[in-house]
Amino acid sequence: MSKVRVRKETGKLYLDFMFAGHRCREQTALVDTPANRKKAEALLQRVQAKILLGQFDYVEFFPGSGNIAKVQPTVSVSAATGNREPEDTPLFSDFADLWFDENKIQWRGSHTKSVDSILNSSLKPIFKGKHVSEITKPDILKARNKMAKRPGRGPSRLMSAKSINNHMNILRMVMTEAADRYDFTNPYRNIKPLRLQRVHIEPFSLSEVETILRTVREDYRNYYLVRFYTGMRTGEIDGLKWEYVDFERREILVRETLIAGETEYTKTDGSQREIPMFGPVYDALKEQHAATGRLSKYVFCNREGNPLDHNNVTKRVWYPLLRALNLKQRRPYQTRHTAATLFLASGENPEWVARTLGHSTTEMLFKVYSRYVPNLTRQDGSAFERLILGGGVE
Repeated sequence: MSKVRVRKETGKLYLDFMFAGHRCREQTALVDTPANRKKAEALLQRVQAKILLGQFDYVEFFPGSGNIAKVQPTVSVSAATGNREPEDTPLFSDFADLWFDENKIQWRGSHTKSVDSILNSSLKPIFKGKHVSEITKPDILKARNKMAKRPGRGPSRLMSAKSINNHMNILRMVMTEAADRYDFTNPYRNIKPLRLQRVHIEPFSLSEVETILRTVREDYRNYYLVRFYTGMRTGEIDGLKWEYVDFERREILVRETLIAGETEYTKTDGSQREIPMFGPVYDALKEQHAATGRLSKYVFCNREGNPLDHNNVTKRVWYPLLRALNLKQRRPYQTRHTAATLFLASGENPEWVARTLGHSTTEMLFKVYSRYVPNLTRQDGSAFERLILGGGVE
């Protein structure tokens, strides 16, 4: 009955054999290739030989396996994993709190809130009552599978692979630190992140942009014009303050981002940048300054001078506008993709485009927008400015 098989869903090889009256299946990290099949067959032969000689130790071959308790029930958790007794280490929830307190000083406020939420609403309930050293790799994989069945906001209405990876990354860091501090074998090993789907972009055409700007409510025209022609992220434009608008140099200084109603340092150091004010952008900001310059420190604000609530603006202004124009409903973030594609379609140098968008390299640019890159000839924004001013592309 012993055989090397392949899992259809992953393409990975696993061993299928009998031991102590139980059918055992042990997953490998090997992709199904002739060379890897030989490796798996050799391992299976060693397992069979040990079983025939009565010398097979399941823990030796498959430490941390969920089958150990089934085929060798007398083996303790610590022996099965090469770890200390669970009682010698703290509960996961207690150590997670300690790890959080020790590390939060280096995080942005928004990241601190995100980690706190992941720990308290997800990870601590999953591993409730477990000591860190008794958590096994099967426990971790089981937790990940549970996450994949949770409701989410993606197209499938389930938790996205990106969100699951974020949760698992926090778990990995907690377990790595615990294993190092309490001297046990880290069960979080050889667990790769879930594969993310390629980013699907739906940018607007230049004619659609012009139609939107002609039709949108007058009090939001400048807001959307700046979004379309700078590629600023939602938090960056919503948190933009007048002190970072340099009319003399015709530059927008991206220094902060708005998250949960509060401004803080940008997402990364690479997000710190200067965006040129092309003609229409300069005019729009001048007009906006006349409207809100004395009312608020924020460029775009509500009547009380507070920053815009992007969820409210999206529901009350953006989506109704798209419906009125009979345009496909798209998230406001597509204004950023639109700016990127217009920059590239006009012939701007990808390195300049990457800097303007706040990317540290052009890797993301070519990965997401490759089909919009016609040439590498210009590098200063002049081609894009001619495009939006009606001069066309040379």
